Amino acid sequence: PAATSTPSMWWRRRSHGDKTKMMILEQPTHRRRRTLSTNLNETSSRSDRKWEFWIDRGGTFTDVVAKRPDGTVETRKFLSENPEVYRDAALQGIRSFLELGTNDAIPGDQIEAVKMGTTVATNALLERKGERTLLVTNKGFRDVLRIAYQHRPNIFAREIKKPELLYSSVVEVLGRYGADGTELEPLDQSLAKEDLKKAFDNGIRSVAIVLVHAYKYPNHEKILK
Repeated sequence: PAATSTPSMWWRRRSHGDKTKMMILEQPTHRRRRTLSTNLNETSSRSDRKWEFWIDRGGTFTDVVAKRPDGTVETRKFLSENPEVYRDAALQGIRSFLELGTNDAIPGDQIEAVKMGTTVATNALLERKGERTLLVTNKGFRDVLRIAYQHRPNIFAREIKKPELLYSSVVEVLGRYGADGTELEPLDQSLAKEDLKKAFDNGIRSVAIVLVHAYKYPNHEKILK
């Protein structure tokens, strides 16, 4: 039969059984070209794909999910702390998938994305294992976080147990902005520097700077930093 069948003959022949064969024999030339072009584009896009990594670093284990350039997904688990074998679990996980040595450079041109989440900071907060922290705030606000909202779960408790504070010491600085952005008192930089040096000499390496209205007028905080 002729390949230039009308649409009615096309559907009639499909209904008579030789369905797959007729579809192949009677596929118009422009359709074959379009299919070939699409396949070539898909092959090209697959060859251009790179590695993708999703990493969850916990206190004990680090889980690494990798998507290979061919689209397959694989997971591996590593000890988060294993200094005898590697310095960083996340980097070791990436090297493992790329079949690299512990100290080999990671080829960034082969990686599309690395996304990482961690509970390390949360664990340190809950277990109080982080660095000793210095709170820097305006003069007169030393005890604001300790006073808090004065919530009392048991109003008749004879022994009140307050929550442990996250900072170990406080430095009050002279300087203040008003709610409208007016500098009510200039920052005493020399005194602040002296107090910060004392804290440093005392072994403190972590500082939280919390000044009044600094969310909108951060100039004094920027100077302290």
